[in-house]
Amino acid sequence: MQSNIAFLATDIGRLFRKRFDVTSRDLGVTGPQWRMLMAIERTPGINQGALAAWLEVEAITAGRMIDRLERAGLVERRADPADRRTWRLYLSEAAKPMVDRLRRRAATVIDEAVEGFTPAEHEQLISLLQRVRCNLSDETSLEAKLVHG
Repeated sequence: MQSNIAFLATDIGRLFRKRFDVTSRDLGVTGPQWRMLMAIERTPGINQGALAAWLEVEAITAGRMIDRLERAGLVERRADPADRRTWRLYLSEAAKPMVDRLRRRAATVIDEAVEGFTPAEHEQLISLLQRVRCNLSDETSLEAKLVHG
């Protein structure tokens, strides 16, 4: 099982999330909330449906998380000028220092994960992981393989 790339990648992701949850517990933000804040920061104005899809949760789950973050003063809902039924999500000014602290904690976890790597090894790891991601996210290639099977 150790040589199964899917298992290994999933396990590494699980361990990153677990380590991050432990190191950020004192800030009062859960791992899923942190991922939501980072997604909103990366894509200001994202709507709840797109955010739920990106986080791979149901829209109602995302809605409840947004409600909690809004009550905590970290997220703002703003009306979509093109669609009255849709709310766009933005980080509040109060969220920015929290996101900075979370980002520093995440950097610490990443530094721990690659401890002992040379700069060249770290760069190679990033390059290889990006290639794997690219291979798996190439929808056109996947469709061609399925059709011509």
